[in-house]
Amino acid sequence: TRAQPTYVLGRMARWTKPVCPVTLGLGDKYAKYITRRIREMATAVGAPVNGDPTCKPNIEVMFTLNPQTLMDNVRKDHPILLGYQHNEREADELAKVTHSIQAWYSTISQDINGSTFVDDGTCGFGGTRLKTMPYRDGAGIGSAETVLPCAKVMNVTGSRAVDGLNSGFFNIVIVADPSRLLDYEVGTLGDYVAMMALSQPASLDRCQDLPSISNLLAKGCTAIPSWITDGDLAFLKGLY
Repeated sequence: TRAQPTYVLGRMARWTKPVCPVTLGLGDKYAKYITRRIREMATAVGAPVNGDPTCKPNIEVMFTLNPQTLMDNVRKDHPILLGYQHNEREADELAKVTHSIQAWYSTISQDINGSTFVDDGTCGFGGTRLKTMPYRDGAGIGSAETVLPCAKVMNVTGSRAVDGLNSGFFNIVIVADPSRLLDYEVGTLGDYVAMMALSQPASLDRCQDLPSISNLLAKGCTAIPSWITDGDLAFLKGLY
């Protein structure tokens, strides 16, 4: 009930490559705090962390008074960061801002050999060519070739129990509107954002039965802690 399964493999996604967060749109002190909090949380639960301070960000936390304008630009220039989509209409829907803090998850599928593909519902480029078994006709021995323009080749174990496939995160964009968050301390927001940066919630509006920082902005929740809870940490440690 806590995590949203990925579209392609139907698995809970987690970071398989080292996380590299960056926070923009706040004063330097607060921005560094939230970035550091994500790194601390990732380390605490066993997620890989990039120790290079100049690493290329794959978690962008952006505070802006114009969140829809920001996401319209992402939709126009970097639609892959919106997450899985089949067409222009779905991309338009994904780009809509509906919460004071909202995240967009771009995921990958990884096979047993470590090969990864970004989960994308559009064909893009490439594809796969498959050769059929050789056949004999009047002209001799030949073979046919089938072109699958949208297919990707992934290697598996061959077992139904453990197939060797995993879902991971490619990039996470987290956008917050500070004008709607004036009643919350930066420490509380930092924990909420860190939770969003390490797992994809099934819903931003569903109240968790156990006390959880995820209940912070959901309406009607009875247990609303100000900090990340033991239950949250147990879930993340189990995920990683």
